[in-house]
Amino acid sequence: MQESGRYVYPFTAIVGQEPMKQALLLNAVNPKLSGVLIRGEKGTAKSTAVRALAALLPEIEVVADCPFGCDPGDVTVICGRCRERLEAGEELPRRQRQMRVVDLPVSATEDRVVGTLDIEHAIKKGEKRFEPGVLAEANRGILYVDEVNLLDDHVVDVLLDAAAMGVNTVEREGVSFSHPARFILIGTMNPEEGELRPQLLDRFGLCVNITGVADPALRVEIVRRRAAFEDDPAGFVASWEEEQHRLRERIVAARRLLPQVGISDEMLLLVARTAVEMGVDGHRADLVMMKAAKTNAALEGRTEVTEADIRETAELALLHRMRRKPFQELGIDEGKLAGVLGTHRHAHSHSHEHVHTHSHSHALKSHVQKRR
Repeated sequence: MQESGRYVYPFTAIVGQEPMKQALLLNAVNPKLSGVLIRGEKGTAKSTAVRALAALLPEIEVVADCPFGCDPGDVTVICGRCRERLEAGEELPRRQRQMRVVDLPVSATEDRVVGTLDIEHAIKKGEKRFEPGVLAEANRGILYVDEVNLLDDHVVDVLLDAAAMGVNTVEREGVSFSHPARFILIGTMNPEEGELRPQLLDRFGLCVNITGVADPALRVEIVRRRAAFEDDPAGFVASWEEEQHRLRERIVAARRLLPQVGISDEMLLLVARTAVEMGVDGHRADLVMMKAAKTNAALEGRTEVTEADIRETAELALLHRMRRKPFQELGIDEGKLAGVLGTHRHAHSHSHEHVHTHSHSHALKSHVQKRR
């Protein structure tokens, strides 16, 4: 897989950082989770994972000449111009496109993010002329905001609004324009450089704290794989394509299955009890826990949420919503959470062995990677 002429490090080759990978996969299956905030020190594969996710996801079909990349097969979420063309009997031109990663610079202004309306043209000609912004480019892709904590709070608020609504609306001097803005929002930050306000933290669906891998054997494997990728990127990517394909198919299947996933009153009660006993404010935590559990069930190929799905995803939904004292660091009492859920919770409730054998000249030793 290539992106802008570069080979992208395979998602399935990333060693460790299981909570981050899980949060990304959940959002890939269900963008309505409202994104993920990844908090961690530099050099912990945050950017690598984001770009790897885009390369992993299947190509999408778009209207070839639409600036918003509308889906020609879903008339419920197309832009006004595409709708007008369809109503006029025109057949929309189609093409396949790789999932995009759109980077938002820290210096971005609101106009750069949402786009601009030419008011003078609207007054003189009676026509709306819209210059698309970052949200238009990110529609049906991934919007990646590195150092999101350094962005202007108002710009972050605009991003989160669009992520939640799936629509971007620009209003200037009584003139308004709307277009679809459905994207996977991924924010990364180094907590040492400052925190997001609690009101903004709460708007991210999921949150994960990551640190460098401490296990020496895993650190060696990270170095080996990275060196092999740099020495022969084409060969390294090819050696992981089978596993990439399996995970890609799993994501596609989960997307199809998700609308059929149900959750019982008993499981909803467990979600509510968990939110109350962990001391979170408001009801967003309950909603996100429910959505995340249903998405996890779909990823596991099931149509009913189990207690395991809630255990598996609760921490991702609760971490950034815990009540904190002033200057207290973001964190969660895992022992208390395990007690509420009635089980001793490891970092993740399931583990499996992952063995990958390389057959190239840069072959790495077979590695057993334990998912936490």
